[in-house]
Amino acid sequence: MKILITPGVGEIEEKKSKFIAHLKSVSTEEEAVRFFEEIKKQYWDAKHNCTAYVIGKDASLTRCSDDGEPSQTAGKPMLNVLLHSEVRNVACVVTRYFGGVLLGTGGLIKAYSDAVTDALSKSTIGEETEGWDIPFTVDYVSYGKIKYEFEKLSYEITDAVFGENITASVKVPKDEKDRILKILTDVTKGGAVIGEIKECSILSVLSIE
Repeated sequence: MKILITPGVGEIEEKKSKFIAHLKSVSTEEEAVRFFEEIKKQYWDAKHNCTAYVIGKDASLTRCSDDGEPSQTAGKPMLNVLLHSEVRNVACVVTRYFGGVLLGTGGLIKAYSDAVTDALSKSTIGEETEGWDIPFTVDYVSYGKIKYEFEKLSYEITDAVFGENITASVKVPKDEKDRILKILTDVTKGGAVIGEIKECSILSVLSIE
């Protein structure tokens, strides 16, 4: 599932109207509504604050609002951009300062869509996948070799505690568990002590095309 790590702010101008898009990571409808109210208070003097959100891995909860714009010219286009990006658990507000020139249906749809797209392009997006958290304890000589092998596979050792031996853990995708256990066994010649392996989520940074 793609999620928002660091939200960006999008801003475009169309025929003297300014469109400002704010994004926020949310996990519930209540969080989305609170975010919308915060932005509306911040931009209280704007003519429109249009909203959209997508919640759930399968986009099971979606809502949008045109906030006074012609029907389906603001909230729906915003929602479509979010759905197309495949980012989930995200809320968006696009604030419009009216510039005195009517944009028409097509112009509004494009402007609201472009504002959200701009905000996404300025955001850091991550992807959550299912994986395993594998804790292990090894001696100092083996630790260096294991770290080297894991770095070749782009896996980072975390939570390292240095005592008489080294206790640490590594998070890997579901289908990599056997390979990692083999490395731990082979490098230490069976001396690695493997802790309780638990399911976890792995977050990797992506870019929006």
